[in-house]
Amino acid sequence: MNSFLESFDYVIQLYNEYVGGYLILALLVPTGIYYSIRLKFLQVSYFKHAIDLVRGKYSKHDDVGDVSHFKALTTALSATVGTGNIVGVTLAIYFGGPGAVFWLWVTGFFGMMLKMVECTLAQKFRKINADGTVSGGPMYYIEHGLKDKLGVWAKRLAVFFAFAGILCSLGTGNMAQANSISDVLKTSYNIPVLYTGIAISALVFLIVVGGLRRIANVTSKLVPLMAIIYFGSAILVIGVHFADIPSALWLIVKSAFTGHAAVGGFVGSTFFMTMIWGVRRGLFSNEAGQGSAPMAHAAAKTPYPMREGFVASLEPFIDTIVVCTLTALVIIITGVWRVDGAVKGVGMTVAAFQEGLGKIGIGFLARHMVAISLLLFAFSTIISWSYYGTRTAQYIFGDKAIKPYYYVFTLFVFFGSVWGIDLVWHFVDMVITFMSIPNLIALLLLFPVMKAEAEGYLKRLKAGEFNLNRD
Repeated sequence: MNSFLESFDYVIQLYNEYVGGYLILALLVPTGIYYSIRLKFLQVSYFKHAIDLVRGKYSKHDDVGDVSHFKALTTALSATVGTGNIVGVTLAIYFGGPGAVFWLWVTGFFGMMLKMVECTLAQKFRKINADGTVSGGPMYYIEHGLKDKLGVWAKRLAVFFAFAGILCSLGTGNMAQANSISDVLKTSYNIPVLYTGIAISALVFLIVVGGLRRIANVTSKLVPLMAIIYFGSAILVIGVHFADIPSALWLIVKSAFTGHAAVGGFVGSTFFMTMIWGVRRGLFSNEAGQGSAPMAHAAAKTPYPMREGFVASLEPFIDTIVVCTLTALVIIITGVWRVDGAVKGVGMTVAAFQEGLGKIGIGFLARHMVAISLLLFAFSTIISWSYYGTRTAQYIFGDKAIKPYYYVFTLFVFFGSVWGIDLVWHFVDMVITFMSIPNLIALLLLFPVMKAEAEGYLKRLKAGEFNLNRD
């Protein structure tokens, strides 16, 4: 069994290094740049409008959909604010150096536009089911939005995306999260990974069978709680090292273009590896361009697709620009990434918080804070990704596939808990490209549709129609 897994891991690494990594670099950020320029950086100019929408300023009780703007946002955030913010950032710095954080920021900034586009299109092409629930996502805008351009290939591309979505739900939103939970419990409390796998598999199954409304109710409570715990701890550490912030930021920017020589346990990298690790972990963290979040946002209650696009644009800002930056600063200003024998993964994060909180005499709390935060982050991601998986399985096989999918999904929670960290993360990087590439191609081809949607909505907004409650 071990020899099979080693061979499987080797093949995955070959793909990631020589195929997947280049394809993502060629499509992800360039697509975000293209849309940002053509739509005049709407992610910046209408940032306040997006916040107003989340606050419910324009919402009505009789709007069609399953959940509110806020719950759609928290469901999607719970799927993105997770392991990528705690473990993913440490891996980016471990393999790519501090400069990888700069490319995280770039991915996050242009990811705001990508999220806006894909979630607007998901709303526009969503499907209202016979029971009144909503199904939506890239598979629907690929099939119906590109039917005139691609003919029968539109449906085939949509099915390929949906298959990739199933794989990604088992990897990105499942195994990586479960692996991080078992890792932190083993590191902090010496709990055997087998016990962790059994426990979280059972808990996940009990929640996901409740569907989106139960998931949304759980995540709308978990997201604020986990944010308070993690933000508070990170800000304490950064505050203690306040004088080191300028030099840390300068190191990030400088290393982004020069790479960084190996130091102690740090692996080191060239400029290209710095960039690719930043982009990879940025994509894993905020999922912009991957096509996952549109499945949650398609269910939001709104008559105007563009509204949900603006709401969705906040995700990469919160997830990558804010949360990932907090983790990165904690790691860099405490200097743990330079230490001989530095460990990759959650161990580096724990070491950074121990050093930082130790300055004010509460270093003993570090492992508990990281463990609790990671548990909440990762668990909420798992249950949110179960919804994405059911949407893609339903698209291909129909409603009959949903219950069997729950059993398979739960099984992979267990696999993720007990497999090694390298194999899990290599698998994640591979399946992300399977999902992202067809979605990014579709976004480029659907630019005229998105442009018309944006211009029509903004024209009505500027005319004051929505403020007069005539919408």
